[in-house]
Amino acid sequence: MRISEPFSRNSAAIIMALLAATAALGQDSPRREIEKKGPEALERLKGAVSRQEQAAGKSPASIILPRPGSAERQRAFDGLRRRLPNAAMESRARAAITSGEEGLAAQREAQAKRLRQAFGLEPGEEKALAGAVPATSPKAWMPVLFVSSSMPVPILRSYAAQLQRVHGVMAFRGMPGGLRKVAPMAKLTAEILRLDPGCEGPACTMRDVQATVDPLVCLQHGVARVPALAMIPGDPTQAYCERDEESPRARHIVYGDSALPGLLDEYARLGGREEVRDAQALVGAR
Repeated sequence: MRISEPFSRNSAAIIMALLAATAALGQDSPRREIEKKGPEALERLKGAVSRQEQAAGKSPASIILPRPGSAERQRAFDGLRRRLPNAAMESRARAAITSGEEGLAAQREAQAKRLRQAFGLEPGEEKALAGAVPATSPKAWMPVLFVSSSMPVPILRSYAAQLQRVHGVMAFRGMPGGLRKVAPMAKLTAEILRLDPGCEGPACTMRDVQATVDPLVCLQHGVARVPALAMIPGDPTQAYCERDEESPRARHIVYGDSALPGLLDEYARLGGREEVRDAQALVGAR
């Protein structure tokens, strides 16, 4: 039996309509599920956010400690003032400080001696003091010649030889390379004080002249240039950290690059004849 053409076309249209309806039903089903569970999911999200905010508000970083009142602070200070001192503890502390200072001074002196020996600054057994006279009294006026490390070494050696005869002192305001570098100053002093300029080592014979680094005595006397001569009473080699503004000072300052006898004569001419009398006698000046 032959199927007519119109019936076939109608059947195909019906089948396509059924397939489209089935697809539409399949798409509507998930959408309905989302619309059904959406409010519930939103409520769960709001609850999670609220719990996080509450946890952040209770964190230790947000805790503010209460400030003590004026009465509490006053009681604390009163308690500190009423604390009784412990005499035994203070005595032990003072004894410990004294012992520490003595030990530090001994170590410093031992290190300084080893350094002087290493650079040949420690006096040898032989004293090159031909015709030497007794040292001047501690209360006498002592010649202090202010010099600088920038001066030529031969000139400094010549002054050292002259100062040895009058038991004088060679004073530097600072050290070459700064106060934190001792080695350059030790080397320079050894070159100045060695009797034999070609000698090396601790066995070299040194001149009996004290060379000091004393910025305070230079400032006290207002030394503006070198060489300069001052007659200072007492012991000018006392450590500058142990002196004060009331330390004895020279009455005059003589500037010039002449020999020591000429500087002494000029000092006497300025009115210091009594101060330079002993030094002039030692150098044979008239």
